Amino acid sequence: MRLVDNSDMSRLLAICKGFVLTAATLLFFTNSIGYLEPIGDIQEPIVSQFYHLDFDDVKKGPWLNARAVLLVNYENGEVLHARNADQVRSIASISKLVTAMVVLDKGVDLNRTEKITRDDARRSSRSRLRVGSELTLLDLLYASLASSDNRAARALARAVSGSIEQFAAEMNAKVADLGLTQSVFYEPTGLDERNVSTAHEVAKLLHYAYKYELIVEFTSEKQHRARYHNKKNYARMLPNTNRLLWSRYDVLAGKTGYIQAADYCLTSLVRNKKGERLTLVLLGVPGDRLRFKEARRLLDWGYRHVS
Repeated sequence: MRLVDNSDMSRLLAICKGFVLTAATLLFFTNSIGYLEPIGDIQEPIVSQFYHLDFDDVKKGPWLNARAVLLVNYENGEVLHARNADQVRSIASISKLVTAMVVLDKGVDLNRTEKITRDDARRSSRSRLRVGSELTLLDLLYASLASSDNRAARALARAVSGSIEQFAAEMNAKVADLGLTQSVFYEPTGLDERNVSTAHEVAKLLHYAYKYELIVEFTSEKQHRARYHNKKNYARMLPNTNRLLWSRYDVLAGKTGYIQAADYCLTSLVRNKKGERLTLVLLGVPGDRLRFKEARRLLDWGYRHVS
């Protein structure tokens, strides 16, 4: 047997050290992976802040004259009734919920004033705001949300982002941040039929919008007095388009919508006398008054089935 000389011994010790270092490194990363997993758990609440709906026990509800229907127990996210809830559809002026969130996220001075321009008025549907009228951003926000005024929505977008295109990009960034993958926006009013979402995601939009104090205040107010700053002592009363406000239910927040491609749409968060809250979404109802009639039918049924 050959004796191991000093040089061989040195090489052997180096090899052994290599094995030890390798084993220690593997052990470190193995333990590190086990240690890093709780960090992922710590980050989960960021994801869990997203509002999730539970479709596990959907009931057979009343037949309603609507293309898509959703009714949710707001307290726990349980879906009571759904039909075509994930069908992508044009949502018309429900888009303005996102418009309002983007404006409020910017933290702009809502006492600033902005004039209604001819571009704002072009193909804007009916409006109580004449070209040249100068209003605060606060009054424009009410006009956009509650009166569903398209001129007001365009003026807001221009005032806070400089252009409709830039504002639309910010709307899409907002819904992406909220984890909404089926909602897409091309402009702030909803007149463009390419502004789409689903009943499922509209319910989530209303949930997130409900966190904004001014959206809650304005969409639950029956009317609002808006003052024209370039006309002395002149003001207009702006009515809310959501007729559920005159029902026996307490409307906490909501939005109406209509264009031909979308038909009549409605989403509302309502509360009964017991304090129970339900979120409803109706998309594609073939009539203005009919959407509120169908909404009341759905709510009456829903409150009998709240768990």
